[in-house]
Amino acid sequence: MRRPTPLSPRNLAAFQRRLLDWFRKHQRDLPWRRNKEPHRIWVAEVMLQQTRIAAVVPYYHRFLRRFPNVESLARASQEDVLRLWSGLGYYRRARNMHRAARQIVAHHGGRFPRDLGSALQLPGTGRYTAAAVLSIAYDAPVAVLDGNVARVLARIGAVRGNVHAPRHWRKLSDMAQHFLAADAPGNWNQAMMELGETVCAPQSPRCGACPISRWCQARRLGLTHRIPARQLKRASVNVKLAAAILRDPRGQTILVKYPGAHEHALFSRMWQFPAVEVSRQPKAELARHLRETMGFTPQSLEALPEARHGVTFRRITLLPFLARVRQLPKLAYARILPLSQISELPVSSATRKIAAAAVVAR
Repeated sequence: MRRPTPLSPRNLAAFQRRLLDWFRKHQRDLPWRRNKEPHRIWVAEVMLQQTRIAAVVPYYHRFLRRFPNVESLARASQEDVLRLWSGLGYYRRARNMHRAARQIVAHHGGRFPRDLGSALQLPGTGRYTAAAVLSIAYDAPVAVLDGNVARVLARIGAVRGNVHAPRHWRKLSDMAQHFLAADAPGNWNQAMMELGETVCAPQSPRCGACPISRWCQARRLGLTHRIPARQLKRASVNVKLAAAILRDPRGQTILVKYPGAHEHALFSRMWQFPAVEVSRQPKAELARHLRETMGFTPQSLEALPEARHGVTFRRITLLPFLARVRQLPKLAYARILPLSQISELPVSSATRKIAAAAVVAR
């Protein structure tokens, strides 16, 4: 069988040694690196999916204070889990983690499973997350492959084209497993990720600081800025959302969560202000939405300052409107609470931005 890389066994050993030595000297002090407890590593890896480290750290600490082990997470309500996740985004991760925790307690004795097949059966656990947890927590010889690692490998092997194309991704998967230092798989995987994130950057790779640049084919060929090929981004879509902040004389407001409230409002199926996607007449369209969904007609809607919000390819303009009411409507799918306390419920970042506009308008 042909080797997935041109490195001889001797060169491969030197390659591994150089990268591991670099990682030992230059690794960042991150909270999930301070022990190898599987639950802590799992929480970190899920939170880090599509989210920057700086954003994750405070959530990670708060989450583990409330859910220090799988059992505590499994016992919690989904609403409690989402409340702790509120603001971190991509809420499907939290829902899947909660389901997975219950599965781990029910079928794996409260410990993240040690074998790849069982790990992949957990809700929301793909190949990357399973490999990261198994290698770091249990020293399982399974290589990780994410965007950062794929970029490093593509440059080392001068793999041209879109790395996410199936044939390229398979090749990079073979390379990742071939390079893996079997006697230190956890450190190796973290070293590859660290290198991709801090040195082998997408636009401005710092080749002079790279410990394995001597083996990099893209550098030798002068192709580091062309490998990997840039992905075409999906065109942005502009969306306008009008939201009603109903407020009574005691400073209370109403949040809703009901079928049909979220498909167009993009509030992640969490508690939200009544909202609707609008076009040319936001106030009139919002008033009609309130009549049709809540049976409520506000006497007036006061426009508040706009806010900007982004979700994947959507560029969202949030248009908050304040409705001062004598009494809030009582609905089965609604919660009444002080405007200042909406964070006690699981709400999205968009809902927080809307609430901030109402606080300023007091």
